Amino acid sequence: MTKYILLCAWLVTFVLGQPRTFLSPRIDPLSDLMINKINSLNTTWKAGRNFHGISINQIKRLCGVKKNKQNEVNIERIKINVEPKIPVRFDSREAWPDCPSISFIRDQGSCGSCWAFSSAEAMSDRTCIGSNGTLKLELSAEDVLTCCTDCGFGCNGGFPPSAYQYWVTSGLVTGGLYNGTGCQPYKIAPCEHHVPGPRPACTEVDTPACERTCQSGYPKTFLQDKHFGARSYSIERDVAQIQSEIMKNGPVTAAFSVYSDFVVYKSGVYQRHSKDLLGAHAIRILGWGVENRVPYWLVANSWNSDWGDNGYFKIRRGNNECGIEDDIVTGLPKVD
Repeated sequence: MTKYILLCAWLVTFVLGQPRTFLSPRIDPLSDLMINKINSLNTTWKAGRNFHGISINQIKRLCGVKKNKQNEVNIERIKINVEPKIPVRFDSREAWPDCPSISFIRDQGSCGSCWAFSSAEAMSDRTCIGSNGTLKLELSAEDVLTCCTDCGFGCNGGFPPSAYQYWVTSGLVTGGLYNGTGCQPYKIAPCEHHVPGPRPACTEVDTPACERTCQSGYPKTFLQDKHFGARSYSIERDVAQIQSEIMKNGPVTAAFSVYSDFVVYKSGVYQRHSKDLLGAHAIRILGWGVENRVPYWLVANSWNSDWGDNGYFKIRRGNNECGIEDDIVTGLPKVD
Protein backbone atom coordinates (compact mmCIF):
# COMPACT_ATOMS: atom_id res chain seq x y z
CA MET A 1 0.00 0.00 0.00
CA THR A 2 2.82 2.41 0.89
CA LYS A 3 4.50 1.77 -2.47
CA TYR A 4 1.17 2.40 -4.23
CA ILE A 5 0.67 5.74 -2.44
CA LEU A 6 4.23 6.81 -3.26
CA LEU A 7 3.73 5.83 -6.90
CA CYS A 8 0.51 7.88 -7.09
CA ALA A 9 2.23 10.86 -5.52
CA TRP A 10 5.10 10.56 -8.01
CA LEU A 11 2.66 10.38 -10.94
CA VAL A 12 0.84 13.52 -9.78
CA THR A 13 4.16 15.34 -9.42
CA PHE A 14 5.25 14.14 -12.85
CA VAL A 15 2.03 15.14 -14.60
CA LEU A 16 1.72 18.57 -12.97
CA GLY A 17 5.42 19.31 -12.82
CA GLN A 18 6.09 19.27 -16.55
CA PRO A 19 7.16 22.61 -18.09
CA ARG A 20 4.09 24.35 -19.45
CA THR A 21 3.94 25.28 -23.13
CA PHE A 22 2.59 28.73 -23.97
CA LEU A 23 1.17 29.51 -27.39
CA SER A 24 1.96 32.51 -29.53
CA PRO A 25 -0.19 35.56 -28.69
CA ARG A 26 -0.64 36.07 -32.41
CA ILE A 27 -2.99 33.07 -32.69
CA ASP A 28 -6.62 34.15 -33.10
CA PRO A 29 -8.42 32.70 -30.04
CA LEU A 30 -11.55 32.11 -32.13
CA SER A 31 -9.74 30.19 -34.86
CA ASP A 32 -9.43 26.51 -35.68
CA LEU A 33 -5.67 27.00 -35.31
CA MET A 34 -6.11 27.76 -31.60
CA ILE A 35 -8.24 24.63 -31.16
CA ASN A 36 -5.75 22.46 -33.04
CA LYS A 37 -2.76 23.90 -31.19
CA ILE A 38 -4.30 23.19 -27.78
CA ASN A 39 -5.29 19.66 -28.72
CA SER A 40 -1.82 18.94 -30.12
CA LEU A 41 -0.28 19.70 -26.71
CA ASN A 42 -1.90 16.62 -25.12
CA THR A 43 -2.56 18.79 -22.10
CA THR A 44 -5.08 18.20 -19.30
CA TRP A 45 -8.04 19.54 -21.32
CA LYS A 46 -9.60 19.50 -24.78
CA ALA A 47 -10.48 22.45 -26.98
CA GLY A 48 -13.38 22.91 -29.35
CA ARG A 49 -15.66 25.46 -30.98
CA ASN A 50 -17.75 27.45 -28.48
CA PHE A 51 -18.41 30.83 -30.08
CA HIS A 52 -19.85 31.68 -33.48
CA GLY A 53 -20.40 35.07 -35.07
CA ILE A 54 -19.02 37.02 -32.13
CA SER A 55 -15.88 39.14 -31.87
CA ILE A 56 -13.15 38.78 -29.28
CA ASN A 57 -14.07 42.25 -27.96
CA GLN A 58 -17.59 41.00 -27.25
CA ILE A 59 -16.13 38.06 -25.33
CA LYS A 60 -13.92 40.43 -23.36
CA ARG A 61 -17.04 42.32 -22.32
CA LEU A 62 -18.50 39.14 -20.81
CA CYS A 63 -15.57 39.16 -18.37
CA GLY A 64 -17.04 41.82 -16.13
CA VAL A 65 -15.05 41.71 -12.89
CA LYS A 66 -13.42 44.96 -11.94
CA LYS A 67 -10.26 44.63 -9.87
CA ASN A 68 -9.77 48.23 -8.73
CA LYS A 69 -9.39 47.54 -5.02
CA GLN A 70 -10.06 51.17 -4.09
CA ASN A 71 -13.62 50.80 -5.29
CA GLU A 72 -14.36 47.48 -3.60
CA VAL A 73 -16.27 47.15 -0.37
CA ASN A 74 -14.17 46.43 2.70
CA ILE A 75 -15.53 42.91 3.11
CA GLU A 76 -14.63 40.86 6.17
CA ARG A 77 -11.94 38.24 5.58
CA ILE A 78 -12.29 35.22 7.84
CA LYS A 79 -10.46 32.02 8.61
CA ILE A 80 -12.51 28.88 8.06
CA ASN A 81 -12.24 25.93 10.42
CA VAL A 82 -10.98 23.08 8.26
CA GLU A 83 -13.09 19.93 8.19
CA PRO A 84 -11.23 16.91 9.62
CA LYS A 85 -12.17 14.70 6.64
CA ILE A 86 -12.25 16.36 3.23
CA PRO A 87 -13.31 13.88 0.52
CA VAL A 88 -11.40 13.41 -2.71
CA ARG A 89 -14.53 14.40 -4.63
CA PHE A 90 -17.42 16.73 -3.74
CA ASP A 91 -20.31 18.05 -5.83
CA SER A 92 -22.87 20.45 -4.32
CA ARG A 93 -25.50 19.23 -6.79
CA GLU A 94 -25.29 15.79 -5.20
CA ALA A 95 -24.86 17.01 -1.62
CA TRP A 96 -28.08 19.09 -1.77
CA PRO A 97 -30.29 17.47 -4.43
CA ASP A 98 -33.39 19.29 -3.15
CA CYS A 99 -31.94 22.68 -4.16
CA PRO A 100 -32.55 23.02 -7.94
CA SER A 101 -30.74 26.35 -8.25
CA ILE A 102 -27.39 24.58 -7.80
CA SER A 103 -27.86 22.78 -11.13
CA PHE A 104 -29.18 25.83 -12.99
CA ILE A 105 -26.87 27.31 -15.66
CA ARG A 106 -27.79 30.92 -16.42
CA ASP A 107 -27.05 33.12 -19.46
CA GLN A 108 -25.80 36.67 -18.94
CA GLY A 109 -26.46 37.53 -22.61
CA SER A 110 -24.18 40.22 -24.04
CA CYS A 111 -23.86 42.09 -20.74
CA GLY A 112 -20.74 42.10 -18.55
CA SER A 113 -22.83 41.00 -15.58
CA CYS A 114 -20.90 37.90 -14.50
CA TRP A 115 -20.20 39.58 -11.15
CA ALA A 116 -23.96 39.88 -10.50
CA PHE A 117 -24.83 36.44 -11.90
CA SER A 118 -22.25 34.42 -10.00
CA SER A 119 -23.18 36.22 -6.79
CA ALA A 120 -26.97 35.87 -7.16
CA GLU A 121 -26.52 32.21 -8.12
CA ALA A 122 -24.51 31.30 -5.02
CA MET A 123 -26.84 33.37 -2.82
CA SER A 124 -29.78 31.37 -4.22
CA ASP A 125 -28.00 28.10 -3.52
CA ARG A 126 -27.12 29.12 0.04
CA THR A 127 -30.62 30.37 0.78
CA CYS A 128 -32.00 26.96 -0.18
CA ILE A 129 -29.30 25.10 1.76
CA GLY A 130 -29.63 27.36 4.81
CA SER A 131 -33.41 26.87 4.89
CA ASN A 132 -33.06 23.07 4.62
CA GLY A 133 -34.67 23.14 1.20
CA THR A 134 -37.78 25.14 2.13
CA LEU A 135 -36.77 28.24 0.12
CA LYS A 136 -36.27 27.00 -3.44
CA LEU A 137 -35.85 30.23 -5.34
CA GLU A 138 -33.79 32.11 -7.91
CA LEU A 139 -32.54 35.41 -6.56
CA SER A 140 -32.51 38.19 -9.12
CA ALA A 141 -29.28 39.08 -10.87
CA GLU A 142 -31.30 41.94 -12.38
CA ASP A 143 -31.86 43.49 -8.94
CA VAL A 144 -28.19 43.63 -7.98
CA LEU A 145 -27.07 44.51 -11.54
CA THR A 146 -29.31 47.54 -11.90
CA CYS A 147 -30.08 48.79 -8.38
CA CYS A 148 -26.79 48.39 -6.50
CA THR A 149 -25.16 51.78 -7.09
CA ASP A 150 -22.03 50.81 -5.14
CA CYS A 151 -21.47 47.53 -6.99
CA GLY A 152 -19.81 48.90 -10.10
CA PHE A 153 -20.92 49.80 -13.59
CA GLY A 154 -23.75 47.43 -14.47
CA CYS A 155 -23.11 45.73 -17.82
CA ASN A 156 -19.66 47.32 -17.90
CA GLY A 157 -18.49 45.32 -14.89
CA GLY A 158 -18.64 45.28 -11.13
CA PHE A 159 -17.41 43.87 -7.83
CA PRO A 160 -18.66 40.56 -6.39
CA PRO A 161 -17.84 41.59 -2.78
CA SER A 162 -20.11 44.61 -3.18
CA ALA A 163 -22.90 42.39 -4.50
CA TYR A 164 -22.71 40.33 -1.31
CA GLN A 165 -22.77 43.45 0.84
CA TYR A 166 -25.87 44.61 -1.08
CA TRP A 167 -27.52 41.25 -0.26
CA VAL A 168 -26.94 41.93 3.44
CA THR A 169 -27.99 45.59 3.50
CA SER A 170 -30.70 45.75 0.81
CA GLY A 171 -31.66 42.17 0.02
CA LEU A 172 -32.47 40.66 -3.37
CA VAL A 173 -35.86 39.95 -4.87
CA THR A 174 -36.56 36.78 -6.83
CA GLY A 175 -36.20 36.56 -10.58
CA GLY A 176 -34.92 34.11 -13.16
CA LEU A 177 -33.81 34.55 -16.74
CA TYR A 178 -35.33 36.67 -19.50
CA ASN A 179 -39.15 36.44 -19.53
CA GLY A 180 -38.84 34.18 -16.51
CA THR A 181 -40.61 33.86 -13.20
CA GLY A 182 -40.22 35.76 -9.94
CA CYS A 183 -40.47 39.42 -9.03
CA GLN A 184 -37.75 40.75 -11.33
CA PRO A 185 -36.39 38.40 -14.01
CA TYR A 186 -33.40 39.35 -16.15
CA LYS A 187 -34.31 42.02 -18.73
CA ILE A 188 -31.54 41.20 -21.22
CA ALA A 189 -32.45 38.55 -23.76
CA PRO A 190 -30.05 35.67 -24.47
CA CYS A 191 -28.17 36.04 -27.74
CA GLU A 192 -26.45 33.60 -30.09
CA HIS A 193 -22.81 33.83 -29.06
CA HIS A 194 -22.23 30.11 -29.47
CA VAL A 195 -22.77 27.70 -32.36
CA PRO A 196 -25.44 28.69 -34.92
CA GLY A 197 -28.88 28.52 -33.36
CA PRO A 198 -32.27 30.18 -32.89
CA ARG A 199 -31.22 33.18 -30.77
CA PRO A 200 -30.64 36.66 -32.23
CA ALA A 201 -27.10 37.89 -32.85
CA CYS A 202 -25.29 39.47 -29.91
CA THR A 203 -25.07 43.24 -29.89
CA GLU A 204 -23.81 45.66 -27.26
CA VAL A 205 -26.48 46.44 -24.67
CA ASP A 206 -26.93 49.17 -22.07
CA THR A 207 -27.54 48.43 -18.42
CA PRO A 208 -31.30 48.41 -17.77
CA ALA A 209 -32.68 51.07 -15.44
CA CYS A 210 -33.27 50.17 -11.80
CA GLU A 211 -36.96 49.49 -11.23
CA ARG A 212 -38.14 48.91 -7.67
CA THR A 213 -41.29 47.12 -8.77
CA CYS A 214 -42.16 43.51 -9.58
CA GLN A 215 -43.34 42.34 -12.96
CA SER A 216 -47.05 42.49 -13.69
CA GLY A 217 -49.04 39.74 -12.02
CA TYR A 218 -46.50 38.92 -9.34
CA PRO A 219 -48.35 38.56 -5.99
CA LYS A 220 -45.84 40.47 -3.82
CA THR A 221 -44.44 43.98 -3.82
CA PHE A 222 -40.75 44.64 -4.45
CA LEU A 223 -40.04 45.17 -0.74
CA GLN A 224 -42.14 42.19 0.35
CA ASP A 225 -40.14 39.93 -1.96
CA LYS A 226 -36.71 40.84 -0.61
CA HIS A 227 -34.48 38.03 0.72
CA PHE A 228 -31.50 39.07 2.81
CA GLY A 229 -28.06 37.85 3.66
CA ALA A 230 -27.08 37.68 7.33
CA ARG A 231 -23.36 38.06 6.66
CA SER A 232 -20.86 38.49 3.84
CA TYR A 233 -17.16 37.58 3.89
CA SER A 234 -14.14 36.49 1.88
CA ILE A 235 -11.96 33.42 2.40
CA GLU A 236 -8.21 33.02 2.60
CA ARG A 237 -6.34 31.59 -0.40
CA ASP A 238 -6.22 28.13 1.15
CA VAL A 239 -7.61 25.05 -0.61
CA ALA A 240 -8.71 23.24 2.57
CA GLN A 241 -10.52 26.33 3.88
CA ILE A 242 -12.35 26.82 0.57
CA GLN A 243 -13.32 23.15 0.48
CA SER A 244 -14.54 23.20 4.08
CA GLU A 245 -16.68 26.28 3.42
CA ILE A 246 -18.32 24.68 0.37
CA MET A 247 -18.94 21.40 2.23
CA LYS A 248 -20.65 23.21 5.11
CA ASN A 249 -22.58 26.04 3.43
CA GLY A 250 -22.62 25.48 -0.34
CA PRO A 251 -21.18 27.05 -3.52
CA VAL A 252 -19.03 30.17 -3.43
CA THR A 253 -18.32 33.01 -5.86
CA ALA A 254 -14.81 33.35 -7.27
CA ALA A 255 -13.05 35.57 -9.78
CA PHE A 256 -10.22 34.51 -12.08
CA SER A 257 -8.15 35.87 -14.96
CA VAL A 258 -9.38 34.77 -18.38
CA TYR A 259 -6.77 34.07 -21.05
CA SER A 260 -7.48 33.64 -24.75
CA ASP A 261 -7.29 29.83 -24.75
CA PHE A 262 -10.16 29.59 -22.21
CA VAL A 263 -12.48 30.68 -25.02
CA VAL A 264 -12.13 27.22 -26.65
CA TYR A 265 -12.43 25.07 -23.49
CA LYS A 266 -14.59 21.96 -24.00
CA SER A 267 -13.65 19.31 -21.44
CA GLY A 268 -11.00 18.17 -18.99
CA VAL A 269 -9.11 20.19 -16.39
CA TYR A 270 -8.27 23.65 -17.68
CA GLN A 271 -4.82 25.11 -17.17
CA ARG A 272 -3.75 28.05 -19.26
CA HIS A 273 -1.43 27.82 -22.26
CA SER A 274 -1.84 31.45 -23.26
CA LYS A 275 -0.29 34.68 -22.02
CA ASP A 276 -2.93 36.78 -23.78
CA LEU A 277 -5.12 38.19 -20.97
CA LEU A 278 -8.72 39.01 -21.91
CA GLY A 279 -10.06 40.18 -18.54
CA ALA A 280 -11.40 38.95 -15.21
CA HIS A 281 -14.50 36.80 -14.88
CA ALA A 282 -16.70 35.76 -11.93
CA ILE A 283 -18.07 32.25 -11.61
CA ARG A 284 -19.52 29.83 -9.04
CA ILE A 285 -17.46 26.98 -7.56
CA LEU A 286 -19.60 23.92 -6.80
CA GLY A 287 -17.03 21.38 -5.70
CA TRP A 288 -13.85 19.57 -6.62
CA GLY A 289 -12.33 16.27 -7.67
CA VAL A 290 -9.42 14.60 -9.44
CA GLU A 291 -9.37 13.68 -13.14
CA ASN A 292 -6.50 11.69 -14.64
CA ARG A 293 -4.50 12.44 -11.49
CA VAL A 294 -5.07 16.20 -11.87
CA PRO A 295 -6.90 17.95 -8.98
CA TYR A 296 -9.61 20.39 -10.06
CA TRP A 297 -12.34 22.78 -8.99
CA LEU A 298 -15.80 22.13 -10.46
CA VAL A 299 -17.19 25.43 -11.75
CA ALA A 300 -20.49 26.71 -13.19
CA ASN A 301 -20.22 29.43 -15.84
CA SER A 302 -22.95 31.88 -16.94
CA TRP A 303 -22.52 31.66 -20.70
CA ASN A 304 -25.45 29.26 -21.25
CA SER A 305 -25.39 25.46 -21.22
CA ASP A 306 -24.07 25.22 -24.79
CA TRP A 307 -20.71 26.69 -23.74
CA GLY A 308 -17.88 24.41 -22.58
CA ASP A 309 -18.92 21.19 -20.84
CA ASN A 310 -22.70 21.79 -20.76
CA GLY A 311 -22.11 25.17 -19.15
CA TYR A 312 -19.51 23.91 -16.65
CA PHE A 313 -15.73 23.70 -16.58
CA LYS A 314 -13.00 22.23 -14.43
CA ILE A 315 -9.92 24.22 -13.53
CA ARG A 316 -6.71 23.03 -11.93
CA ARG A 317 -6.85 23.16 -8.14
CA GLY A 318 -4.11 23.88 -5.62
CA ASN A 319 -1.78 26.10 -7.65
CA ASN A 320 -4.03 29.19 -7.79
CA GLU A 321 -4.54 28.68 -11.53
CA CYS A 322 -5.36 32.04 -13.12
CA GLY A 323 -5.91 33.43 -9.61
CA ILE A 324 -8.95 31.17 -9.02
CA GLU A 325 -8.15 30.83 -5.30
CA ASP A 326 -7.35 34.51 -4.70
CA ASP A 327 -10.78 36.12 -4.57
CA ILE A 328 -13.34 33.81 -2.94
CA VAL A 329 -16.36 35.69 -1.61
CA THR A 330 -19.58 34.37 -0.11
CA GLY A 331 -22.08 34.87 2.68
CA LEU A 332 -24.78 33.31 4.82
CA PRO A 333 -28.52 33.80 4.26
CA LYS A 334 -30.95 35.26 6.74
CA VAL A 335 -33.58 32.54 7.08
CA ASP A 336 -36.35 32.15 9.65
